[in-house]
Amino acid sequence: MDKNTITGLVLIAILLVGFSFLSRPSQEQLEAQQRYYDSIAQVQQREADLKAKAEAALANENGAEASVDSTALFFDARQGTNSQVTIQNNLAEITVDTKGGRIASATLKEYMGQDKTTPVTLFSGNDASMNFLFYNKKETIQTEDYYFTAVNRTDSTVTMRLSADGNSHIDFTYSMHNDTYLIDFTIQAVNMEGKLAATNNYVDIEWSQRARQIEKGYTYENRLAELTYKIAGEGTDYLSANNNDEKEVQERLDWIAFKNQFFSSVFLADADFEKTKLSSKMETQGSGYIKDYSAEMSTKFDPTGKEPTRLFFYFGPNHYKTLTALDKGRDEKWELNRLVHLGWPLIRWINKWFTINIFDWLSSWGLSMGIVLLLMTLIVKVVVFPTTWKTYMSSAKMRVLKPKIDEINKKYPKQEDAMKKQQEMMGLYSQYGVSPMGGCLPMLIQFPILMALFMFVPSAIELRQQSFLWADDLSTYDAFINFPFHIPFLGSHLSLFCLLMTATNILNTKYMMQQQDTGANPQMAAMKWMSYLMPVMLLFILNDYPSGLNYYYFISTLISVVTTLIMRKTTNEEALLAQLEANKKDPKKMKKTGFAARLEAMQKQQEQMMKERQNKK
Repeated sequence: MDKNTITGLVLIAILLVGFSFLSRPSQEQLEAQQRYYDSIAQVQQREADLKAKAEAALANENGAEASVDSTALFFDARQGTNSQVTIQNNLAEITVDTKGGRIASATLKEYMGQDKTTPVTLFSGNDASMNFLFYNKKETIQTEDYYFTAVNRTDSTVTMRLSADGNSHIDFTYSMHNDTYLIDFTIQAVNMEGKLAATNNYVDIEWSQRARQIEKGYTYENRLAELTYKIAGEGTDYLSANNNDEKEVQERLDWIAFKNQFFSSVFLADADFEKTKLSSKMETQGSGYIKDYSAEMSTKFDPTGKEPTRLFFYFGPNHYKTLTALDKGRDEKWELNRLVHLGWPLIRWINKWFTINIFDWLSSWGLSMGIVLLLMTLIVKVVVFPTTWKTYMSSAKMRVLKPKIDEINKKYPKQEDAMKKQQEMMGLYSQYGVSPMGGCLPMLIQFPILMALFMFVPSAIELRQQSFLWADDLSTYDAFINFPFHIPFLGSHLSLFCLLMTATNILNTKYMMQQQDTGANPQMAAMKWMSYLMPVMLLFILNDYPSGLNYYYFISTLISVVTTLIMRKTTNEEALLAQLEANKKDPKKMKKTGFAARLEAMQKQQEQMMKERQNKK
């Protein structure tokens, strides 16, 4: 093969590769094509699901109804003009569409959006949909395809009527009552015998909602926005808040909630939901939405109309006591207050009986929320002070014994003598009545109390849009500095409260290291390095967290630093050492602590085993 032929083949190959590269579809075109295929698949799946639902609903239907002209059952209702009807009470306003007879928007009068002037609207327009499926011999009746007529309308109630003829209809009745966000909703068939499948005693429901981004901080609101549901007779569960998730729930459900950080849309059933399918999908940051929720379920329905289907909607705040009040007088508890995230069982119990009541009591004084949080933190610090003092004294005793520990370290410089060194150290501690673990139990006791407030603050809707110092909203981050670019792991802003929290944690770590540096741990340098690294990591972790939480963490740590300094100044270490020396001479106080005795026994056992092995060799 000559040179010209090789050159020609190479040029042809370059042209082919270049053409294929230039002619390939763009990323946008590929995504559009994928959406097209996905939409076709969704339509096909939708048709298959509807067919399966209809077959299941009519499985026991006899053939006597086959002569009914069901295809024209709601023929007249397929044509009409969509209009909206507004009903309201002193807390909320909802609009109901005549197309589908569904709730089209929900607005909360007492809570403002990010502009602090416009009331919060949970959804409107195409944000949400609700479709009810009824069945007869020849068709699946989907309410989203029909126009209803508004009847029996008042300021707070309306009935949406889907008429088959002048005497037969299905009624959707919505009723609001003052001082509650709960909406009564009933479905009732009137003179529909022979027009609906007589043996089908349930209605299928399809409900979806794109949850809006209501708060400034997308990251944290997204973390607390999750599809939550209550299993009948049991507790609550939820889909993942951090990933797309879906689930078929086998158990019967009391309610399903599409949850934001501070607000929820909840659908409740007196007769429970069953055959439930749930889905939660992430929305893109900047789209104005947090999650795309959807639910399919069934509930009891009487086609004869003798008994109405009783349902409820809750469009309102995730406020613990507001939600708790809705349980009163109900035999089976809804436990809607589970929508407020208060931590794990023990921490939730502390928040329920201690934190919330103290917070409400302080809030009733009319103080700034920043002052309320300060007082809350001081109260918590006073409550845990006895354990703080015990932890400090344990460290102080270890510290005054440091010269004696240093002597033991010098006595056993070799690595092979590590066990003897540790054994002698434990013997020293037991002689002076000191336990190396003496400060651990008090720390474990105070940890749940401190964590309770840490869990409560981000979920407290009372902090929403409450300003303090430079933070204009304690429920979201305080952007003290905004960057024109995005910093990995940090974001495009810097929170001043988070920065102050980091600084005080570094300062607290310094004093803690000084307090605990007894020389007994040869890896102390590595521990110090890790201890200083943790506060720096918190700067990146908590920068997007609510400023109220960082403020609490900041003042809590600052109080700890001041408390440590005061205890350090007021502790006479010479007198403490003299007391320990007196304890050593007192036979009653020379008794080994349980931990020290067990550790010493284990060390002796290990030493004996090593001697036996050496003798065998």
